[in-house]
Amino acid sequence: MARIHRAIVSVSDKTGVADFCAALSRLGIELYASGGTAKLLREKKVPVRLIEEYTGFPEMLDGRVKTLNPKIHGGLLALRGNAAHMKTIGEHGIVPFDMLIGNLYPFEATIARPGCTREEAIENIDIGGPSMLRSAAKNSRSVAVVCDPSDYPLVLAQLKKNAGNLDEETMQELGRKAFALTARYDAAISNYLGAGQGGVDPFPVTFTAQWRKTQGLRYGENPHQAASFYADIALPDEPTLGGSQQLQGKELSYNNIVDIDAALQLALEFSIPAAVVIKHTNPSGVGLSKRRILDAFKKARECDPVSAYGGVIGFNRPVNTETAREIANTFFEAVIAPSYEKEARKILSAKKNLRVLATGGEFRWSGARTFEMKRVSGGLLLQTGDRHVLDPKDLKVVTKRKPTADELEAMLFAWKVCKHVKSNAIVYAMKDRTVGVGAGQMSRVDSAKIAVMKAQHPTKGTVVASDAFFPFRDGLDVAADAGATAVIQPGGSVRDAESIAAADEHGMAMVFTGVRHFRH
Repeated sequence: MARIHRAIVSVSDKTGVADFCAALSRLGIELYASGGTAKLLREKKVPVRLIEEYTGFPEMLDGRVKTLNPKIHGGLLALRGNAAHMKTIGEHGIVPFDMLIGNLYPFEATIARPGCTREEAIENIDIGGPSMLRSAAKNSRSVAVVCDPSDYPLVLAQLKKNAGNLDEETMQELGRKAFALTARYDAAISNYLGAGQGGVDPFPVTFTAQWRKTQGLRYGENPHQAASFYADIALPDEPTLGGSQQLQGKELSYNNIVDIDAALQLALEFSIPAAVVIKHTNPSGVGLSKRRILDAFKKARECDPVSAYGGVIGFNRPVNTETAREIANTFFEAVIAPSYEKEARKILSAKKNLRVLATGGEFRWSGARTFEMKRVSGGLLLQTGDRHVLDPKDLKVVTKRKPTADELEAMLFAWKVCKHVKSNAIVYAMKDRTVGVGAGQMSRVDSAKIAVMKAQHPTKGTVVASDAFFPFRDGLDVAADAGATAVIQPGGSVRDAESIAAADEHGMAMVFTGVRHFRH
């Protein structure tokens, strides 16, 4: 146990700090604070001593120097059990501090603002704050470092329970959190300064990132592999798996998480009610409905009901009662949606092993820049997220026949789905549902054939989307033989003329997007 007698308070985020400090003061803890924090506490009638009165040095250099003083760091770093340390600080009029309540200038929020200048960013690099956090955390056997406002209730409850003392486990955990915070803070600064300013090059010279462990997993992709799940420290303002809540069901597995995220990312593509069924990261079916989410789900499941068995479902709308009843008719591993009606929750709860997750919020992209990462041996691949939205105005009709309005609507739908299918990817679709999906083959023509083979409904009258150009006309010939009437593809092959000629021979309409969507 560590007895708390004296605390330093220096916070940028002042959420809850006045109430917390008032409670500490009532427990007899003496408070020392920097200028802005002291002003707030005094306004709230909380007894506090100004740090500059204690150190004998005023804040200077426009606030750049406030707490960088031996009377601060000596009081944080002195080992309580070391007689020489205690003698030294006593000789210099330094008092020992048992608690630091501190957080940092909002550097990440500052650089995220549109139009932020380098000068603004630099001025929001905190120096004294990280220094105090590190000093306190290094001495966490004796000094409690509280850097997260969400910890105020926990710390206060323990102090009240233990007559002003904190236990060693809590002290160590608080110290760990402080070092995690300073590590993340330094990483954000390093990434910012290492990247090309003005958006020329978003990739820093050295890249550092941080995640928070949310749960251990039973195993990885296979039972002999260990695994854990980590969430982003700062979640974007959009639905994410890291920010979702599991409402019921068995513990998530590594493969569950990969598939659920694939369902979520594809569901995010659509503005009207959509349902997605994922199997081994590929969509086995996708359905849309302007009326009911139930209808969208039925269309998605019916595309490939055999593959849907044991799959994962994603919805971009709340799950209602009638949809929950339909979900319960088939074995699924997991479902993710914004929310669930009360009766829907009750129905799904009968499926004890079904993992049910809710993201909350509105299904949309935040618009923030995202990075995708993939580890390779001895390195890391980093790329911006594939969030290209196809503008119909950018489509180039390359065949004699132009697509009809219905064909165009179907092609735009198929293009969105194709983006989420492992390459080589071929998708046959109507304007509100997939009909056949060919994924991950070594040749594009094989994907075209497999998509036809997998189709449970006639492919006549469908359109075809290809994630990359057709290197030969054989893929077009397979699609035409299956009854497809229109094709959407990037174009760009040296044999584009052959593909265009094939489409013309078959009376098909074909458009080029000029954009490729490989997914490896």
